[in-house]
Amino acid sequence: MSEFWLISAPGDQENLQALERMNTVTSKSNLSYNTKFSIPDFKVGTLDSLVGLSDELGKLDTFAESLIKRMAQSVVEVMEDAKGKVPENLLANGVDLTSFVTHFEWDMAKYPAKQPLVSVVDTLAKQLAQIETDLKSRTAAYNTLKTNLENLEKKSMGNLFTRTLSDIVSKEDFVLDSEYLITLLVIVPKPSYTQWQKTYESLSDMVVPRSTKLIAEDNEGGLFTVTLFRKVIEDFKTKAKENKFTVREFYYDEKEIKREREEMSRLLSDKKQQYQTSCVALKKGSSTFPDHKVKVTPLGTPDRPAAGQTDRERESEGEGEGPLLRWLKVNFSEAFIAWIHLKALRVFVESVLRCVGQMPPRRPAGGRGRLDCRLPLRPPSVGLLPRAPCSGPPGSPEPPLSAAAPLSWALHPLHARPGAGVTLSATGHS
Repeated sequence: MSEFWLISAPGDQENLQALERMNTVTSKSNLSYNTKFSIPDFKVGTLDSLVGLSDELGKLDTFAESLIKRMAQSVVEVMEDAKGKVPENLLANGVDLTSFVTHFEWDMAKYPAKQPLVSVVDTLAKQLAQIETDLKSRTAAYNTLKTNLENLEKKSMGNLFTRTLSDIVSKEDFVLDSEYLITLLVIVPKPSYTQWQKTYESLSDMVVPRSTKLIAEDNEGGLFTVTLFRKVIEDFKTKAKENKFTVREFYYDEKEIKREREEMSRLLSDKKQQYQTSCVALKKGSSTFPDHKVKVTPLGTPDRPAAGQTDRERESEGEGEGPLLRWLKVNFSEAFIAWIHLKALRVFVESVLRCVGQMPPRRPAGGRGRLDCRLPLRPPSVGLLPRAPCSGPPGSPEPPLSAAAPLSWALHPLHARPGAGVTLSATGHS
């Protein structure tokens, strides 16, 4: 991860001497790579307004950083199996974040420097607030869809005792619409297959002979059908339990099974079309059953789902992007750009405050020229810097606040990785 510092310093007419001095100091120990960071002249206003802006900018800075991190995390979640491509999707104005910061230029069209600082800050605040509002609504819809899909998938996981059977059984396995007969599903341990075949007809009266068949199995046992008269159900269950056979409660409802399958297909389709690049597709004849492989015996029913295969076999859909990912990419860029503009404003405001908030700044005769202010450099995370005197030629009159010098350049460490996360420390020095 690259760390960036924004540092303001007293400069000459072209703001080059300060940069040259910093390059000389840092190059000896290979400490950093330094570039200019141009900030325009703003309408400063009163000292009180600057103090208020300083507090507001600090809060906005924290808010913007939090928003950007949440958006980046949303991109990671949405891209799922394509997480390796996340950095190339987190860009600012079409370039990687490092390049954007080191070649930053103030956007005069979006944030006119001729406007009062309060207006510029208000524009940035409204932009970020709108992005956050949209992010909340869009991610809430995505999370709801994802949760519903996961809940359906959970029903298809586990062993024969716990998982749904709707994707294993078929209509042909049951005697339906009979006033007297009913088909039960019985889970039999694998070592007891032979015992089951020999004894199931005698577990109770009125069991239909030769009515059992194995329709699915996992690592632990098999799922058998058996048909009997309704009035002996309880007696059959009791005898089956005594022999360590488990009757699985299940009622075949064709409409409910169809509804469940359609719901799964719809959710997968919505997720695929709306949100993902690496999409998932529901394939006919498959279901999610990762832990316990279920092999279905051939019964001559071509439409029978083969339980135990994956319900969601992931297939790449090329470079297609859903609306959520497109929105995240565009608005991550907008939020990041706004954040760097906020950093620039913080540097400007804090620099002016620290220079003029001490002794009256001194300028050459006539009030023209640059403020001569010298402060040690340190990140703002440790608090405001102690004020240092601003000096000019003796007898120089106090300049108006709006005459503060523009800030000039930026410092950041070497070996910045394109597309990596960026930590900016906006430091106001005068």
